[in-house]
Amino acid sequence: MTDASTTPRPPDPGTPESAERRRFILQVVQPGLAGLMDGSVSTLAPLFAAAFATKDTGPTFKVGLAAALGAGISMAFAEAMSDDGKMSGRGSPIVRGLICGGATTVGGLGHTLPYLINEFELATMVAVVVVLIELLAISIIRRRYMDTPILKALFGTMVGGLIVFGCGVLIGQS
Repeated sequence: MTDASTTPRPPDPGTPESAERRRFILQVVQPGLAGLMDGSVSTLAPLFAAAFATKDTGPTFKVGLAAALGAGISMAFAEAMSDDGKMSGRGSPIVRGLICGGATTVGGLGHTLPYLINEFELATMVAVVVVLIELLAISIIRRRYMDTPILKALFGTMVGGLIVFGCGVLIGQS
């Protein structure tokens, strides 16, 4: 049995707090979360394919950097062009694009930066730990702002991340 006082609850609909929370989620959290999820997950396959194909941190870092920046730019434009925000209430497309693109780039760079370490095995172990931290952070954000039950958030995020990670490893080893 859980204590109702410790469970976060959104404000009652129709209150100014509810409208502000909705605006914040639509204009900041949602584009940031979409970007972080995309950057953290979509860059796994090319990064780990390069890592396991080359067993060399230099080229792996370059592939990861290119994937993170390319994904960030792509997501920034995709979010900015998705709608003008007037009908949906999602706010400025430029601001949303910057938030989404920035979060995408950060998500991709997190597990790329360990490949600045010259020792391949150590860099790869650190990168895997960073991936797990990224996926955990995404799950916590989904729980906090999107009211997703934590086990559902963890399961969905981890399964998706592990599938993409596995694709990268399999391709890199082939």
